[in-house]
Amino acid sequence: MNRKRVERIWRREGLKVPQKQPKRGRLWLNDGSCIRLRPDYPGHVWAYDFVEGRTHDGRKFRILAIIDEASRECMALLVARRIRSADVLAILADLFVIHGPPAHIRSDNGPEFVATAVKGWLAQIGVQTLYITPGSPWENGYCESFNGSLRDELLNGEIFYSLAEAQILIEAWRRHYNTVRPHSSLGYRPPAPQTVPWPVPSSGSASLHLRSTLAKEAIMH
Repeated sequence: MNRKRVERIWRREGLKVPQKQPKRGRLWLNDGSCIRLRPDYPGHVWAYDFVEGRTHDGRKFRILAIIDEASRECMALLVARRIRSADVLAILADLFVIHGPPAHIRSDNGPEFVATAVKGWLAQIGVQTLYITPGSPWENGYCESFNGSLRDELLNGEIFYSLAEAQILIEAWRRHYNTVRPHSSLGYRPPAPQTVPWPVPSSGSASLHLRSTLAKEAIMH
């Protein structure tokens, strides 16, 4: 029994003989791959990608997920019917003001990410773009894993009757993901745990209803 005889049997049975597959390069041949550039510290590499959902009436909406690959923190989940490159720029600008710009940002080759305005603006800020090989979502593995968690834990089990409801519930899930949900890669700790509030006396004082800093000041006086 040799290869040629097997091919003749395939043809006689009406089956298609598979053609010889071309050689493919490994992940480390691409500068944007996870193997080529791994995150070393929070703020080193961010990643963003789109997730699709539907409201109860069948209409689609999109979710722009932005994560920090090192800390696993979800920086933002932008929910809208349509998200254009201008919307990507707006949410990135807000995050850069709050957290500072990352050294690199990884994404696929979607039109919202490769738009000239986005690439030019990131270059001016000093953020290097890492575009994965087309058709290779595993090169954006951190974001793909996050998207799977978002879909399994929320989108597949929740009915959204309106876009506003989707925005509220998805944002609540993001806060739980960051502050409560344990992550095995972080020693079963959340990426951004909630801070312990300033202790206040167990009395009926009005300072209990103030913010921690104001409560401290009220106690001192």
